[in-house]
Amino acid sequence: MQPVNSFPPIEPATCRLLILGSMPGKASLAAQQYYAHPRNAFWPIMGELLGFDPNADYKQRIQALQLGGIGLWDVMQSCVRPSSLDSDIQEASIIPNNFPGWFQRHPNTCAVLCNGGKAFQSYHRHVLPLLDEPFRQLPLHQLPSTSPAYASLTLQQKQLEWHKIMATLFNQNQGVDQ
Repeated sequence: MQPVNSFPPIEPATCRLLILGSMPGKASLAAQQYYAHPRNAFWPIMGELLGFDPNADYKQRIQALQLGGIGLWDVMQSCVRPSSLDSDIQEASIIPNNFPGWFQRHPNTCAVLCNGGKAFQSYHRHVLPLLDEPFRQLPLHQLPSTSPAYASLTLQQKQLEWHKIMATLFNQNQGVDQ
């Protein structure tokens, strides 16, 4: 089976918060857009938090993230995964993205937010050991997955959890605009 590959990062001029997924699903890979599955809650949550239309053109949504000082990427550069499910990722096949390079380009990143458990687990296992000490100490938060496969929370419950963490971080980091 061929590995799947992630997208280039979304890099704002000044990144304060970095949101990480695990690996784009099949709908996202086909569209070549982050969180393209129509039932994924990522864009509705970000739209509500940052005040933009979650149905706006993809470029406008990306611009809204960048204006908010939010970077977007995936933990994995590539992996073998027969479906879109994180549980199908073959652990031994994971190659992480270049996070030392990210933090060199974005030294003002104040926190890392993981969109779901697999992103959080993979960041711990595959990325933290590669980082210099200051970046290992950054606040790291696991948020509920916005994937429709994670159905144990409603959209409103996911929004509430994301809002709690991001509101706290926005208030702590005055460089991030709401």
